[in-house]
Amino acid sequence: MTDDAHRFTRMYDESRQRVWAYVVSRAGRQVADEVVSETFAIAWRRLDDVPEPALPWLLGVARNVLRDNVRAEVRRDALTAELRAWTEGDVADEVAERLGVLRALTVLPEDDREILVLVAWHGLSPKEGAQVVGCSSAAFRVRLHRARKRLERAMEAAEPVTSPIPHVRNLSEEWS
Repeated sequence: MTDDAHRFTRMYDESRQRVWAYVVSRAGRQVADEVVSETFAIAWRRLDDVPEPALPWLLGVARNVLRDNVRAEVRRDALTAELRAWTEGDVADEVAERLGVLRALTVLPEDDREILVLVAWHGLSPKEGAQVVGCSSAAFRVRLHRARKRLERAMEAAEPVTSPIPHVRNLSEEWS
């Protein structure tokens, strides 16, 4: 195997799942495989341009692929549907607080969700996040601060999540 092939294979193995998760968080599962494939095809063609660490660069490429291939309205609808599915699934059975966060995320603007997901779920630093969205580190920090404040307000305004398990009536009491 050539050095380029070895480098690409290592980069792919280390980053594919995180790039896929990023795409799912932006556009849903329906387009994730296609966008990830295109992202790594671009990475292969431009391997000399890929910096170390590669993840922020790859996420930036994935972001551009999404922007070029999917209209903003379709992405927003798919993400909202995905977040709603998460709140109705296994997460709701496990953690009520996470349910509240996910519900609050559905009402935030797409840009706020992206900033929060990059930091909280993908573990990027503000510098790396700034590279993904194409702004300065200072601007990213300001956007992150504002997004966190909007998330906090959305969580306060949302209905409280008292239990992730739906209320079941006690029919034996009603029949007696």
